[in-house]
Amino acid sequence: MRILTVNAGTSSLKLSVVGDGDVTVGARDLEALSSASLDAVEDFARGSGPLDAVGHRLVHGGASFREAVVVDSRVRATLDSVAELAPLHMPPALRLLDELRRRFPVPHVACFDTAFHATLPPSAYTFAIPERWRALGVRRYGFHGLSCAWSLGRAAELLARPAAELNLVVAHLGSGASVTAIRDGKSSDTSMGLTPVDGLVMATRSGAVDPGALAWLLTARGVDAGDLSRALESESGLTAVAGVPDMREVLRRSTAGDETATLAIDVYVHRACAQIASVAASLERLDALVFTGGVGEGSAEIRGSVCAGLAVLGMGGVVRGLSGADDSVVSEPGASPAVLVVHAREDLEIAREVRLLLG
Repeated sequence: MRILTVNAGTSSLKLSVVGDGDVTVGARDLEALSSASLDAVEDFARGSGPLDAVGHRLVHGGASFREAVVVDSRVRATLDSVAELAPLHMPPALRLLDELRRRFPVPHVACFDTAFHATLPPSAYTFAIPERWRALGVRRYGFHGLSCAWSLGRAAELLARPAAELNLVVAHLGSGASVTAIRDGKSSDTSMGLTPVDGLVMATRSGAVDPGALAWLLTARGVDAGDLSRALESESGLTAVAGVPDMREVLRRSTAGDETATLAIDVYVHRACAQIASVAASLERLDALVFTGGVGEGSAEIRGSVCAGLAVLGMGGVVRGLSGADDSVVSEPGASPAVLVVHAREDLEIAREVRLLLG
C-alpha cells in the first residue's frame, strides 16, 4: 500500500509517500499552504507513483472523532463544526483535504491529533467551569497526539520494553509545543486544552495565561475579542518576548548578549519544567522524558536547561548532545528516568493508522 501523508502545520506543509515496511518513497516540505503550493502538492504526489490512499493530519477532532476515519460527505460536514476550535490549523487543512479528494479518487483518511488523548480521565479533561459551558463542549482535548503515539513506539524500542508498560512524559517542542503524560501506554494528562493555545510558550502562541487577565483586557481596557484571539495565536510566545519566533535565532541573540532573548529562553524553560512536572504527577513513576519536535530534537541547550530544572524528578545529570537523524537515549547510562530524543515522524504514524483502518 502506497500512502500519501499530508501534514499541514502552522508554518509548513510536509508531504511523504510511504510504502510497505514504512519505506519513504518520497518526501517534500513546502511553505504553509497557498494556492501556489497546491499545484506543487499535486506534482509531488503524481510524481511519486500511483497512490492507494491519502492520510491527512487534522489537529482537532472535537468530541465527534476519537480515532482515524475515512472521509465521506457526512464526516466532511462534521469536520466544519470543529474547525473554529483550531483556527490556525483546521481551515487550511480542510481546504487541502477538499482539493486532494477532488484530484485523487482514492480513500482519504483523517487522522486526528486529539484522538490519542481520548483516554484522558475526567479528572484531567474537565474544567471547573459552569455546566452550561461544559455542555457546549468546553473541555481539555489535547494535541500532538500523532507525535506522542510515534514517540511512545520508538521509546518502547529504545528502552526494550513493551509500550503498554511504559510511563513517559513526551515534550513536543516545536512551533507548537505541548507536554503529555503517558501512563501504561495511554495518555493520562496533557498541557493543551480546548484549543492548541494552552500550556507551554510557543513560537507565536502564548501558552497558559491567567483567564482573569484576559477578561480584564476585554472589559476594563476595551480590547476587541478578535484582536485578543489574534494576539494570543500569532503575536505572543517567543515572538512577543524576543521579537522573533525561531528558537535558533533566539539562542543566537542570547549568546550575543540580547537580554530580551535571554528572558524569552528563561520563560520558555520555566514553563516547560513546570508543565512537565505537572503532568508527571498523573504517573505512578516516570520511566523516561522524551524530547521531540524541532526544538526538542535540535537544541541540546534547551534539553539540558529543561533537565537541569527538573532535579525534583531525579534529573539534572549530564544530557548528551545529538547529531544526525538517529533517535537516541541521551542521558547517562542507567539514569532513571532516562532522557530520550525521538525525531517526529508523524508521516509514518499517519501511514500506520491508514493501514490499520483500511486493512
